[in-house]
Amino acid sequence: MSRLVYILNGPNLNLLGKRQPEIYGAETLADVERACVALGAELGLSIRFLQSNHEGQIVDWIHEAREDACGIVINPAALTHTSVAVLDALNTFDGPVVEVHISQVHKREPFRHHSFVSHRADAVIVGAGTQGYGFGLRRIAVLALA
Repeated sequence: MSRLVYILNGPNLNLLGKRQPEIYGAETLADVERACVALGAELGLSIRFLQSNHEGQIVDWIHEAREDACGIVINPAALTHTSVAVLDALNTFDGPVVEVHISQVHKREPFRHHSFVSHRADAVIVGAGTQGYGFGLRRIAVLALA
């Protein structure tokens, strides 16, 4: 069985640590990646950590994950609220999916309260900061490797 987990990051997360640090914190996406790779090693998981500002690229990575991943952790960012294409792609993936959001989206603008991705997610982690990625990896380890 594969022990590879895709961690997918959507639009604007390349600016993590620079864009609205009062909401998203000071850690960069590279910091998050380092933490995920380290935790993955502890859990016996390999990590493929990716970010794109383009919906189609995220969809392509989900399709790729179908072939070789045991799970997906996804922070779809703004695509959460708009992308049926990401939802449809996730519906083609047989393994567990964990949706992660750094901020507490339910305390923010009303349009952020709806998630297309949540319709497929096996778990949703909201408002835990960048620690949410680690929680997501731990959940994938339980769901995919049990």
